[in-house]
Amino acid sequence: MLSHSRRTLSLVRSCSGVCRTCLSSSSSPSVASDGSLAGLVLRSRSTDVYQNLALEDWIDANVDLQRSGVLLLWRNRPSVVIGRHQNPWTECNLPAMRRAGIPLARRRSGGGTVFHDLGNLNLTFFTSKKAYDRQRNLRVVTEALRRVRPELDVHATDRFDILLNGHFKISGSASRLSRKSSYHHCTLLHSANRSALAAVLRPSCPGIHSNATPSVPSPVANLQDHAPTLHWEELLDALVHQYNTEFGLHAASTLVDPADESAFPGISRAAAELRSWGWTFGKTPKFSVQTVLELTDTDGARSSARLHVEVKNGVMESCELDVPADWLPRRLSGELSSVLVGERFCAQRAAAAVCELLRSESGELQSRLHVLCDAVVSAMG
Repeated sequence: MLSHSRRTLSLVRSCSGVCRTCLSSSSSPSVASDGSLAGLVLRSRSTDVYQNLALEDWIDANVDLQRSGVLLLWRNRPSVVIGRHQNPWTECNLPAMRRAGIPLARRRSGGGTVFHDLGNLNLTFFTSKKAYDRQRNLRVVTEALRRVRPELDVHATDRFDILLNGHFKISGSASRLSRKSSYHHCTLLHSANRSALAAVLRPSCPGIHSNATPSVPSPVANLQDHAPTLHWEELLDALVHQYNTEFGLHAASTLVDPADESAFPGISRAAAELRSWGWTFGKTPKFSVQTVLELTDTDGARSSARLHVEVKNGVMESCELDVPADWLPRRLSGELSSVLVGERFCAQRAAAAVCELLRSESGELQSRLHVLCDAVVSAMG
């Protein structure tokens, strides 16, 4: 059941970045007649990945979590979410995502890359830093699943994943700790599109060298593959019930809309930052690309070139192209390198940057330069 009580909604709407009155430490938390804390369980109305990630950050920044925690339940339309310290070009198939209209988001927590769709549930456990306990949070999930489907063999691992039948990953975790607060979020695969997951969670670019955090591939399964009668509302009710049991609370679910600026002041600006190229790609740890480009001109003449690019903050700091002089004059490969330095490591921006250089040539040189430009752009994913 979803509660829309004035008390709970006022807790959410009274928060601001200045006063942090939500669950304020200046007053005692709400207590039920049996002595349990009221707690707060929120369900997002939005399926926009940027709005929901912004809501996480807003709660972490504006809610006083010293007295009682918050559980946020949310789902997204198809999207890919990378960890704070990851490289999107090594983690996901950017061309396939563009073709399918699947957005990419970088969250503020660490961990690996995940595919979200409406068949995946995200749970975010907010607590004080002192109360941070990922295994306890995962126990909420595993015990809820055992309660509704006792035949399911589920357990949490030391890596804070949840495995089904000791092998299939149905949940992965990431977390973020601030000075006083923390949040731990995990996925839960209910009925996700595994074909789409496999198609987009593969590298875009060959030859990347980086110290970015790599994802650890695992075989995955959906809960519905093994419990076909487990529907969403039953699962959600079980999770809320187990959360209350585990933490001694009596919270009901409250629907919230992260697009509501009056309820969450400043959240639109936060979502816009998460959408920006500067955050999604520009925050990638420094990396280099060293790869071989196969070249074939319109007459079928073949050659190969070596590309070496250094990228910092998503921008090409240096670019070296080693192209056989009998296939293309070094003057032109050098000019192409110079044009790319200072540009974003981005196929669209690189393609736009080389247009003027292409117009400056004609005939066979223009044709071969075009082939080289296409190969360089393709190497950017």
